[in-house]
Amino acid sequence: MSPKVTVIELDGILDGIRGNLLRREVSNVLESGADIVLIDMKHVKFIDSSGLGSLVSAMQLARGANAQLFICSISEQVKMLFELTKVNKIFQIFADINDFKNNIISALNET
Repeated sequence: MSPKVTVIELDGILDGIRGNLLRREVSNVLESGADIVLIDMKHVKFIDSSGLGSLVSAMQLARGANAQLFICSISEQVKMLFELTKVNKIFQIFADINDFKNNIISALNET
């Protein structure tokens, strides 16, 4: 049985308000049976500390539901923020959605 993968696309600024919406959306997709959540950030221009906290919270929700959460398509600015705050050590980050598919989905299909 193949895992259920849900992609959540973010855009604009990830701040406290949008971070709360993200946590709610992640919670909803996990409740609906998602095994893997991919957060696609190709359109995110800026993340503040609240947004960063919401990503960490989303990861904790996924772990609590025995699911996995991945991130793809981060900008250079977001990458720098992740590195400065060491958040890049928490998340597995892929260059883009194709990189995710080539590494995670193909690995799952081999098992």
